[in-house]
Amino acid sequence: MSWEDLASTALVGTARRPYRGDLLADAAVEVVRRRAGQRPAVAADPAPEQGRPDEAGEVAIQEGRPDEAGEGAIQEGRPDEAGEGAIQEGRRDGAREAAPLEERPAVSRRAAERLVGILGGDHGRLLPEWLAAAAATGRRVPPFVLPELLERGRRDRSIREHLGVLAGRRGRWLAGRNPEWAYLLEEPTGETWELGGAADRLAHLRGLRAADPARARELLRGGWERETPDDRARFVEVLADGLSMADEPFLESVLDDRRREVRQAAANLLTRLPASRLARRMAERALACVSVEGNVIAVEPPEACDRGMERDGVRAKPPRGIGERAWWLQQVVARAPLGVWARPPAELLAMRIPEWDSEIKAAWVRGAVLQRDPEWARAMFAWDPIADLLDSLPPAEQQDLAAAFVNKHDLDSQLIMVLGGVSSPWREGLATAVLRKIIQVNVHQPWNLGELVRLAGERIDPGLYPLVFSYSPVEPVRRVAALLRFRADMLKELR
Repeated sequence: MSWEDLASTALVGTARRPYRGDLLADAAVEVVRRRAGQRPAVAADPAPEQGRPDEAGEVAIQEGRPDEAGEGAIQEGRPDEAGEGAIQEGRRDGAREAAPLEERPAVSRRAAERLVGILGGDHGRLLPEWLAAAAATGRRVPPFVLPELLERGRRDRSIREHLGVLAGRRGRWLAGRNPEWAYLLEEPTGETWELGGAADRLAHLRGLRAADPARARELLRGGWERETPDDRARFVEVLADGLSMADEPFLESVLDDRRREVRQAAANLLTRLPASRLARRMAERALACVSVEGNVIAVEPPEACDRGMERDGVRAKPPRGIGERAWWLQQVVARAPLGVWARPPAELLAMRIPEWDSEIKAAWVRGAVLQRDPEWARAMFAWDPIADLLDSLPPAEQQDLAAAFVNKHDLDSQLIMVLGGVSSPWREGLATAVLRKIIQVNVHQPWNLGELVRLAGERIDPGLYPLVFSYSPVEPVRRVAALLRFRADMLKELR
């Protein structure tokens, strides 16, 4: 059967145009051929020497021996000892190299079919959620999905986090033979600190840090000088989990690292420790610039950015549009312990700042984000509702603040950004606030609801589907309910 016949069958459906063989597997074979730059193969009817689908409906992809025209043919492989077909690569000498056997079971056929639909555009924004949920099960994707999934990962870095596990050994085997998919070889696979690549070692360090912070720190310290600059920058950020004064001596030493990104990451963590040496130095600098007298805050920005300031994370060169002194002032105030001002944030915000008002308040926002201070985050969110401030608060409080903001704020880009910063899944309080907003806006601006409806369907707890379905018969709410039902079924298939 030719490629045209294969495509025709796929378009009209096997019920109207029967296809003798495994349509998905043969299509996957042709996708691999075409991406490898080979001309379409003419597939014969399934014969005894061709591979049969295994119990999970999977088949193998093989690149056959060179044909008379000197080009390799791709054939279905015979099931291997694990009950799955092998992927094989043709060589000029006619020998075949089999892909390694898989160690993990695949997701269910129904889950795989839903993944194909998502990749094809059916609620495509749910792909990260599907991948995360599938990876949590310890399973992998079936071979026929690999070409499209690896190609999507090439274009979208944000979905790569779980592909190292989900692609299985076949996926890594393919990635080693296609330079455009080679990124997969840098993703975590579950190997250990000693044997894994950079991503595996990062994942191992994160797990160890969560279980035993001191042991993780000592593991990192022991081989610090042998790590690459990029790895040092990634590894030091892991210490944010379980950060304490026990980490301070090591982080203080990292401030002398040759790489700016490494020094910056260490300075950010030390900023969260009010008793650290860096915090004390920053407090001295901030009090030299800012004084609180009565109800007035007087400000005099730094005259220069010296080497000591740079070592402590102050960047000398400002972004375009900001003056040097304003830039240095913001960084010094943001990194000074918030307790140095000795007054509640709401009281400080009510004071008069004759000069440099916007710079000081922007620095307090940045300080609340850097130092993860809940009291300051609440106060600064009331003054300037920035989504980053919500990270400092527990999920339940995030949702309460966001619900109050939705109730009193018009639908605009700021509301969308605030909701985008709220941890999911959204519980009933925030869900009903958003649904109420959808109904209100639907009366006068139904064309403006697209992003809010999508966000609600993607973030509301799928278990609230019955509540949403019965909340209102208006069409946008029905769309939210339909997406919740889709996600509920998706997660059920992966369990």
